[in-house]
Amino acid sequence: MADTKEIRHLLADTYLSFVFWTVLTSLGMCIWYFPLWHMGISGYEVALFADMAPVLLGIRPLRQLLQRHRSITAAIGLVGIGAYAVAKPEERLLGVAIGAGGVMLSLGAMLYEDRVSTGRLDRDIQTWEAGLVLSVAVRMVFQTNNPVWPTMNESNGGWNKTGILLGVLALVDVAIRRSDDTAALQESKKNDLPSGDAKSAKSAERGSTAWGQAAVGFGGLLFALHSMCSDSAIIGRWSWDGYPSTGPQPVPWGGLVISALAAGFSAGHRIELTTGMLWWGVAAVGAGLITFVSGWTGFGGGIVLAIYLGSVTRSILRAVSRCPPGRTLAAGIMWYNVLVLAHVWVVAYEFVPGGPILRERTWVVMAATMASLYAGVRAARASLAPRGSGSGGRQAVPAKHGARSIVWAAVGLGWAAMLMRLPAASRTPTPFHPEERLMTSAIWTVHFDLDNDMWLAENKIIQTVRDLQVDVMGFLESDTERIIMGGRDWTQRVAEELNYYVDYGPSPRKHTWGCAMISKFRIKRSTHHLLPSPVGELACAIHATLDVFGREVDVIVSHNGQHENLLDRRLQTTELARVMRESPNPFIFTGYVVTKPRKEIYNILYSGGRIHDIEPRDGDRWCQYIGFRGVKRTGYARISRGTITDTEIQAAKFQVPAPGENVTDWTPSYARVKEDHYPEAYRFPTVFRGKGVRGHYYHVFNEPLYYD
Repeated sequence: MADTKEIRHLLADTYLSFVFWTVLTSLGMCIWYFPLWHMGISGYEVALFADMAPVLLGIRPLRQLLQRHRSITAAIGLVGIGAYAVAKPEERLLGVAIGAGGVMLSLGAMLYEDRVSTGRLDRDIQTWEAGLVLSVAVRMVFQTNNPVWPTMNESNGGWNKTGILLGVLALVDVAIRRSDDTAALQESKKNDLPSGDAKSAKSAERGSTAWGQAAVGFGGLLFALHSMCSDSAIIGRWSWDGYPSTGPQPVPWGGLVISALAAGFSAGHRIELTTGMLWWGVAAVGAGLITFVSGWTGFGGGIVLAIYLGSVTRSILRAVSRCPPGRTLAAGIMWYNVLVLAHVWVVAYEFVPGGPILRERTWVVMAATMASLYAGVRAARASLAPRGSGSGGRQAVPAKHGARSIVWAAVGLGWAAMLMRLPAASRTPTPFHPEERLMTSAIWTVHFDLDNDMWLAENKIIQTVRDLQVDVMGFLESDTERIIMGGRDWTQRVAEELNYYVDYGPSPRKHTWGCAMISKFRIKRSTHHLLPSPVGELACAIHATLDVFGREVDVIVSHNGQHENLLDRRLQTTELARVMRESPNPFIFTGYVVTKPRKEIYNILYSGGRIHDIEPRDGDRWCQYIGFRGVKRTGYARISRGTITDTEIQAAKFQVPAPGENVTDWTPSYARVKEDHYPEAYRFPTVFRGKGVRGHYYHVFNEPLYYD
């Protein structure tokens, strides 16, 4: 009976820890929706500081209440996942912010309720760790999404009702749970306090020297776990640098990330080793590799860092528990928030105050994180006596093995998901019209996969790409492997479900908003360009060479800078023109240029790049453009954005010449013909005619254009 009860408690606490990570990883994403639409600071960013709620633990009566009734904070935390039921984005953000305050209060109450019993504290820390590993595993199953995020619902694959039901069951377990046997608790108190008397306990609580270090360490740890380890694809995408493959693909190698994290958690009891200077130095080398080096070497550095983060979690949290609660957690979470903002500032410097200070300086954020962890482990080493001297304590055997079993079961779930997804991720894509040698290309700015109502949009994106039957498509504003975008890789699902090759584009450490490409044709090689941007935001481009029906065809997907920065746009476009001009292959350009037709930037692109405009008479363009050379354009269409973004889709159909056929100097005809001039395979889908589907329809010309 006792074992059954303990297992039930363990499962309930693990699920509530899963809720902790669910709410924490969704908060930044929900906040990001607002500055995204405001194109700058919106005011809603203040919701980030909802996680500062543990400052209330400095109020003794409130702290004692929450320690005795942990179901209160658990219930508040569940508001964060229940917020999905609220349609209005502002109100949903409020619910998520309340939930974030609740889960942080729950963590703080756990640390300070259990600190007199190291065995119990270790057990609860391990369930918190298990919650993170479970969260990563679930996201591996759901292709990097968390199915109970408040940005999910029934229409986009959410399991919100199931998540809430499990949360209520866990909450009931916490509410009716009896405290540990009084005698056992008293015995643990006598064994665990540094010297067994009240004076020593009071001294340990005061922690006048180490509390600041412990707080900084806690903030750095929480940030590092969130930014690097909350999704199995983050470390892999940090090390990605194009084709031929320069690093591990998320499937199946994301399994190494969750395994590394679990291995670190399992080694957390080795305090003498994990809090040592040598182990920190090894981790610092790993952090340097993932920050500066691409490919498998950088990925290996990230794996070392993940192991380290897992291994020091227990020591740092135990050190925090021995410090004054209100100020320690308040300072630690504030430092976490500072690091989160810095993590944003390195790429959003164009739109935030003081942006140039951290412009393109991810290495500064990583260095600050590692310095914070060093402070944390030094505080832990000073405050925690060696194992066996009393304060180190012995872990309760059932809890120890139970929590570890959940961790490794979650790792097994993650690997099972990788193996189940591997066939879809490894299939060879097939172009839509190989007999006609047709290639349909398109460009779309997708606003980080958040639709106009703050729901994840990849279901809609998948449906639209499938309907359009596109062979090569560029996505702009696509890098979502940051805290503020949920730390996810939505391109995995698009590629797997629609059977495409995918190039994620410049990695998150390259300080761009992202540009990605999917292709039905094999990507022989690709280069990620960081275009000249002396004034404004850093512009990105993918230059890929595709094997199109046995012939090399080059494609560029690019996102240039803002209208306000003419110098940036001039330099960026000049560089793109150089790349196109120097390529001997047929070329297709799909990009975001920010210019009116036939103005200076337009002329640099088309004349300087020696490419033809898809339709020179289309004067109603500003952002997105398509150009070509060495292929025969047959059609052009503009499709409205629907509810996914503020930018339309532009698409074009090309016939690729056979190997040996030279059409480099061929001048295209702009004589339009009727749709029935071409066989069915050459035509754009009829589903977008008239009112279209899901808000997507042919607009501007109200139908596709076809050319002789």
